[in-house]
Amino acid sequence: MILSSLSQASRYAALHPLFPKAFDYIRATELYALAPGRYPILGEELFVIVERAPGKPWEHAKLEAHRRYIDIQLVLEGDERMGWKPLADCYNPLGEHSVEKDIRFFDDAPASWVAVPPDHFCIFFPEDAHAPLVGTGAIRKAVFKIAVQPG
Repeated sequence: MILSSLSQASRYAALHPLFPKAFDYIRATELYALAPGRYPILGEELFVIVERAPGKPWEHAKLEAHRRYIDIQLVLEGDERMGWKPLADCYNPLGEHSVEKDIRFFDDAPASWVAVPPDHFCIFFPEDAHAPLVGTGAIRKAVFKIAVQPG
């Protein structure tokens, strides 16, 4: 897991061949003006989901993990906290991995919580279980889904 500010995004562009395209999209797009929904950038290899949701209490948060996609979760508005735990340390799955939705939930407690203010992002790799959307009030964010194995 990586936590950083948008002003430092260029430091992480070399970590994956599609990260530069995601960060270019962030710089070139008025994300605050986009309605909630899914927006293609590079087919199924790179897309963004803009969401606005009420924050939930930490005790209602469930860890989730993905196999096919890396998440770059960028907070646009609101005060969000995200839970994190190494996937290897998650022992209480809530069902099987959904191939269609590329998600599996866990009933484990996060090992740590990080505050993610607006204009900051977290990068979650497949080995990172994470619990998003924890906070009070409305949270608006952009979740970039980057294929682990592009084309």
